[in-house]
Amino acid sequence: MSEEKKERKVSYYRKPDYLTLEQWQIALRKQFALKQEFEVENLTQEKVFSDFSVYNSKTDKTYKVAIRDYEFGMNFCNCPDFKVNGLGTCKHIEFVLHQLKQDKFNDKEWKKGYKPVYSSLSLKYGMERKVFLRIGETAKQDLQKMAKNYFDDNNFLKEEKFAEVDTFIEKAIILAPDFKVYDDAMSFIIDKRAKENRIKIIDKLFPEERDNTKAFKRFVNADLYPYQQKGVLFALKAGRVLIADDMGLGKTIQAITTTEILRTHFGVTNVLIIAPTSLKYQWYNEIKKFTNNSSIRVIEGNLDKRKHQYKETETYKIASYGVALNDIDYINASNFDLIILDEAQKIKNWQTKTAQNLKKLKSEYAIVITGTPLENKIEELHSIVEFIDPYRLGALFRFLDKHQLKDETGKVIGYDNLHDISRALDGILLRRTKTEIKKQLPERIDKNYFIDITKEQEEIHEDYQYIVTKLVSKWRRFGFLSEKDRQRLLISLGCMRMVSDTTYILDQKTNHGKKIDELIEILKDIFENTENKLVIFSQWERMTRLVARELKKMNIGFEYLHGGVPSAKRNDLINNFNNDVNKRVFLSTDAGGVGLNLQTANIVINIDLPWNPAVLEQRIGRVHRLGQQQNVQVINLVSKGTIEHRILGTLSFKKSTFDGVLDGGENMVMMGESKFTKLIKAVEELNEEEINEYIDDKDDDDIKNDKLDEKEEQSNQNIISKQEEPVQKEINFKEPKKQTQERGETKTKQEVDELFTSGLDFLGKIGTVFNKLQTGEISVNDFVEKDEKTGQTSLKIPVKNAETVNNAIKSIASLFNAISNN
Repeated sequence: MSEEKKERKVSYYRKPDYLTLEQWQIALRKQFALKQEFEVENLTQEKVFSDFSVYNSKTDKTYKVAIRDYEFGMNFCNCPDFKVNGLGTCKHIEFVLHQLKQDKFNDKEWKKGYKPVYSSLSLKYGMERKVFLRIGETAKQDLQKMAKNYFDDNNFLKEEKFAEVDTFIEKAIILAPDFKVYDDAMSFIIDKRAKENRIKIIDKLFPEERDNTKAFKRFVNADLYPYQQKGVLFALKAGRVLIADDMGLGKTIQAITTTEILRTHFGVTNVLIIAPTSLKYQWYNEIKKFTNNSSIRVIEGNLDKRKHQYKETETYKIASYGVALNDIDYINASNFDLIILDEAQKIKNWQTKTAQNLKKLKSEYAIVITGTPLENKIEELHSIVEFIDPYRLGALFRFLDKHQLKDETGKVIGYDNLHDISRALDGILLRRTKTEIKKQLPERIDKNYFIDITKEQEEIHEDYQYIVTKLVSKWRRFGFLSEKDRQRLLISLGCMRMVSDTTYILDQKTNHGKKIDELIEILKDIFENTENKLVIFSQWERMTRLVARELKKMNIGFEYLHGGVPSAKRNDLINNFNNDVNKRVFLSTDAGGVGLNLQTANIVINIDLPWNPAVLEQRIGRVHRLGQQQNVQVINLVSKGTIEHRILGTLSFKKSTFDGVLDGGENMVMMGESKFTKLIKAVEELNEEEINEYIDDKDDDDIKNDKLDEKEEQSNQNIISKQEEPVQKEINFKEPKKQTQERGETKTKQEVDELFTSGLDFLGKIGTVFNKLQTGEISVNDFVEKDEKTGQTSLKIPVKNAETVNNAIKSIASLFNAISNN
């Protein structure tokens, strides 16, 4: 390669044609290393071929680098990237190499090459890890002769010799006292031997040739189905496992049974369960119900209290994701034997701080639970698997290169080789679908009811559609949108979805919409059968408010769950619905789409459709699950001709991707357009002529005004490459996902106080706070104040000063003026 090409800067987002995938990734690391200000210390007396410590003051982390080669191949770093990327280099190695190469006095040292004196056992990282023997000069011939019994021709430890390798190590040290065994190699050997021993014990406890139902009863107060028994044995043998069974198939009881067996036979005494806030006490109740172990603690309170709770003597500790995210150091200091992640789609986005920090958690055993490990894109599955085994799917860049299909512009148009992912996950991924055990589950019937919209709905829908059309045309011309335009796009799409239900969600002074009337007629038919019970879902709390009003008029008993209901009271709602024959309806926002067992119902009504098929299945899975004794009917109310109508097509692609990877579906899934284009395709196709006409009418001055400078363009291209889906919570004025991070529960009231601290950001803060209202992390009482003298109730929003309020109002006015003018 020429010097010109070596010095040429490479794009972070697209591989140059003149480089291979590996060359591109190596070039990126070299390029990035030149921008760093690491502190390097030589740990030996050697000038070049030595061990170095590399300190990053920004992260306060130190890594050990071993330089053994001029380029790469024999060099080593103990950073996570080096261990996974399989390139033989990383930014720390490249930084040290660059420094060494700058010193011309090192030329002679480079030419001498590395001549190892001592021998060592190390771990070679790549697509699979292997124990490697490097033989130095000390007792060289004797070690070579002895190694033939333990290592193959490439000096890798033979699979059948792991149980005997300690004998080799003892003899090697006698022959060569300077013989070294590196920590990662020894840990790998110990883990492999421990797994083999664990499998032997499990096979003795639960022989395949007999019915083990009674054997499992010794650990939990439940009769496990045969597939659940197999699931427990799979998890026990894996040690670190992803349980991705379909919703309603009993993932929780499998995790609890696995834990109890590990506790009884394998010395597990300290277990941490990390779950959504709304499910903490459900885990508490399930553990008490299914085990005789009452040693359970829910981690709560301020940080000073929590850091001590992790070290208490209870076997089970249960924490929310928000709390765990803030307590990483205290959790690791508590030496948990087993960590269980429930609803692990929380870590599906590897770019978020939630995912990055939770992957720092350490434990010998891990159980990751999610019925939806892949919701929108294959990167999500890769991110979740990283928590279990970061080496299993290899580096993300290789994974995407193998499985993504791109067009000539580099846009992702589909996925390929999906079955290879399933094969790669063999041994750690456990997934069974309801189809596989359909004989144990009742029938499910799905129906879509298409409903006309009113003139008022149509006008508002078209207004927001026009805004989206302009933004789509701009994106088509330039390939990017500014942050402000992206925000307007998300707001407009959200408003289109809301008004598809009723104008009341956007303007509580009006209520134009036909869904409630249609729902009433459906309910009349349903309640002719006195045994019917149903669950009604809507994404929007205001819509459920209208439903509640009608149920009261009809004198229908119901329970009502929304984000303002404290998690501690949710079990009461569930119990009332399941046990009281007069409670015919369970009305819920998507706050109840996860973790609820509502098998006493036999009908699910979705007043609106979410963007994501996994959310829809979560709703239905609350009723159509193991233990259901009746046929289940699912009714979807869809407003004709709206963005909601076109969501049905969007759901189809995502479901096919999910099936291809995990459920043995098609091996290739074609998108037909990029991810961001897919988001707005419904509107683009509906108004194609208007978009083209709008672009044709733009004059040169308009084009110039629309262009951004190179720096802003690169920034927005970066945003677009990461953008996947619009917001899908109730309040549509939510910050973009990349700006939102999960916080500890102790910070939620602070968010309320900060609502009016900035202008345009006010809209984003409203979204964040009301999302927490919907999930129950804060309550309506945080906003409401009652005058003790007059009894009048008022809205309370703390602010810093009057100027803050003034700035916020001006910004909001400017935003809506801009929208109305366009």
